[in-house]
Amino acid sequence: MSDSGQTAAGEQTDVGSYFVANYPPFSQWTQAAVETDAKPALAHRPADVPLGLYLHIPFCRKRCHFCYFRVYTDKNASEVAEYLDVLGREWELYATQPAIAGRPLRFIYFGGGTPSFLSVRQLRGLVDRLSHVTPWTDAEEITFECEPGTLTEPKLAAIRDMGITRLSLGLEHFDDQVLELNGRAHRSAEIFRAYTFAQALDFPQLNLDLIAGMLGDTDEKWRVAVERTIELNPDSVTIYQMELPYNTTISSDLLKGTGQFTDTVAGWPTKRRWVQEAFDALEQAGYTVTSAYTAVKTPKTTRFVYRDQLWQGADLAGLGVASFGHINGVHMQNLDTWGPYAAAVQRGEIPLNRGFRPTDEERLIRELVLQLKLGSIRPSYFQGKYGVDILERFAGALTSLGDDGYLMAADAGQITLTREGLLRVDNLLPRFFLPEHTNLRYT
Repeated sequence: MSDSGQTAAGEQTDVGSYFVANYPPFSQWTQAAVETDAKPALAHRPADVPLGLYLHIPFCRKRCHFCYFRVYTDKNASEVAEYLDVLGREWELYATQPAIAGRPLRFIYFGGGTPSFLSVRQLRGLVDRLSHVTPWTDAEEITFECEPGTLTEPKLAAIRDMGITRLSLGLEHFDDQVLELNGRAHRSAEIFRAYTFAQALDFPQLNLDLIAGMLGDTDEKWRVAVERTIELNPDSVTIYQMELPYNTTISSDLLKGTGQFTDTVAGWPTKRRWVQEAFDALEQAGYTVTSAYTAVKTPKTTRFVYRDQLWQGADLAGLGVASFGHINGVHMQNLDTWGPYAAAVQRGEIPLNRGFRPTDEERLIRELVLQLKLGSIRPSYFQGKYGVDILERFAGALTSLGDDGYLMAADAGQITLTREGLLRVDNLLPRFFLPEHTNLRYT
């Protein structure tokens, strides 16, 4: 594993969250805000912003050793059916709320867990029930996450018939030893079989996920993974640098100093280099890098509506255990364990666990840091929406980025990161945080 054991302090992959998914940090969200902020937000008609729907399907064949999501690998068929019934009931409850009632859905995201874990019958039943409450026909994008080993040709055909526009295959890697070591359920043969089936069905967008820096990865294995990805010729490729949030199997072993995983994953310099090598190869193959994690084949037609709308403050109804949402400017998260979540829905309650209402300044910072992950932002957007000159407001942070070589340009037209800045953007974003939100545990 190249230079992973030779990185300087701060460049090793220590336990803790690295990826900035929201702002302020989730650790600032509280149960008290459910009553004071979240429920009132649901009780009022919204501003004129898009509405999306997120569906958490928390079932997997195996739990990956790097996974930090709420997933279950031990549920039987009746328990899965019960969960889907609760999910449908939850959306029916949301549809009675003034903030949701009658609004069209602009985007939908099936996440997990493993949405493709469900059978064709289960999927059709869920989609029929949810779309009966709110039609999906006008949605710009419907994304569906898949694990290759759960896919068959009939299941993929059914997924296509349900109106899925963006199929995302969580490959993570092609090397069977790497997949085994990291606890993935599928193997490379299943990747190629599933991809062949999916490609024949002419999905509007096929996305492949990779993770740089998985346990057991090497320069050669990563090079081959990138080559195979390019050979498959997907519409988009998403590459994450592996992190170790606290609630993963690997993190637990590292913190205890015992167990199977006592050696850390590749260091950040190695992961950044691997992503850079992947981006270079993808660009040579005709792709365009459009974010810190994404390369697309045709930028004019290949979009990621879910990401772009959320990063501009769209509303999102999050269904399922532990799901996150954002309605009328208030962040909210569901109860994060199965029993309490299901019981709340069965009582006829929106199953919220915690919430947070950001100030206007915090909303501004949230959009700025998330959109900076695209590599560039337009000051005019923030001036028009918030009445703030971000060149002046964040002059200190921008100057520090320029001094460190991470800023290509910063003027009234555009603020643009260098490629090196883009590759480490999550580590740079706290420079824009308010002082009270720096050095906090993120989750």
